[in-house]
Amino acid sequence: MAERRPALFLDRDGVLNVDRGYVSRVEDFEWIEGAKTCIANFNKRGWYVFVVTNQSGIARGYYTEADMQALHDHMTEELKQAGAHIDRFYHAPWHEAGEIARYRKASIDRKPGPGMLLQAMADFNVNREQSFLIGDKQTDLEAARAAGVGAFLFKGGNLGIFAEWALASFEDGLRG
Repeated sequence: MAERRPALFLDRDGVLNVDRGYVSRVEDFEWIEGAKTCIANFNKRGWYVFVVTNQSGIARGYYTEADMQALHDHMTEELKQAGAHIDRFYHAPWHEAGEIARYRKASIDRKPGPGMLLQAMADFNVNREQSFLIGDKQTDLEAARAAGVGAFLFKGGNLGIFAEWALASFEDGLRG
């Protein structure tokens, strides 16, 4: 088995891209300043980089999983051009009040549940103690803590600079 590596978990809307509410189309997607640099820097360190994103717009019928996948494919291509990559995207399309019956349910995957993070740690050889999440909502931080990883609240600005601060703080013992 591969050597255990730390992981950077990133929320999507509001952390990697400007949150315009249920972003599902390439033409509505805009990277947060420093997002591609952030991912590239952690790739160079040998960290796993995962996206963990609630996508209740699928359950609500605003867009499909295929629409979301097309957006993630676009992100993947733009990251590739910047010399960066996401190891895997995890998404939770569930919502208890969803319009689409097959997605209408409670799920441990939906943040604040830790399911997506726990699945990533099961799929990859993650060093939990050296890993952390950057999110823009308290539910992101709750999911990280429930999964046993550090957590930092991003309130905007340059994600690359914020992630470097978070890493330095984390290494100094601050868990978020």
